[in-house]
Amino acid sequence: MAEVIRRLEAYYPDAHCALEAGEDAFRLLVMAILSAQCTDARVNLVSGPLFARFPDAPSMAKGSVEELEELIRTCGLYHSKAKNLHLTAIRLTEVYGGEVPSEMEELLTLAGVGRKVANLIRGDVFGLGGIVADTHCIRISNLLGFVSTTDPRKVEFALDELVPKEKQSDFCHRLVQYGRDVCIARRPQCDVCVLRNLCDHGKKQEGTP
Repeated sequence: MAEVIRRLEAYYPDAHCALEAGEDAFRLLVMAILSAQCTDARVNLVSGPLFARFPDAPSMAKGSVEELEELIRTCGLYHSKAKNLHLTAIRLTEVYGGEVPSEMEELLTLAGVGRKVANLIRGDVFGLGGIVADTHCIRISNLLGFVSTTDPRKVEFALDELVPKEKQSDFCHRLVQYGRDVCIARRPQCDVCVLRNLCDHGKKQEGTP
């Protein structure tokens, strides 16, 4: 794992979240909820008008689900997402004074928030680390032999033991980018992969046992 981290850091010196939320915890939370079964690029496009209308939790809590639906319609699953955003905004306003909490248990009480989103918030906003076990993380971790499961929770806990807390957020961002650029699910670019000799699939391509 130390070598994988080193190579990915060299390949992507600047790790960053593809969701363009800046350092705003509420925006990142909303955009992470919207990103379910939707591209980050689409979420970034939708977020401009959305946050112009609802810049914070109290304003979104006062809005209507119907208006939220119209603003996020192109993200897909917009009925359930709009409902979750509204419920989350209400809870943030009424329970947390409009602020996003940092504890896992508290984040998981918010509608539309699972462990993946909670770990993203804890890592990117609060610097607490957290493995964001998305599809790229799960797939590449299996190829590298760190896990042999597609269960997000099991992958999260396994990698949490292997990746230092202070590196977890950036490590996950780099895996996502690597999964999009090089280790593409349907057409992995093994010939240019910097992890090839560490990867089970890459070794097979080379004929290495």
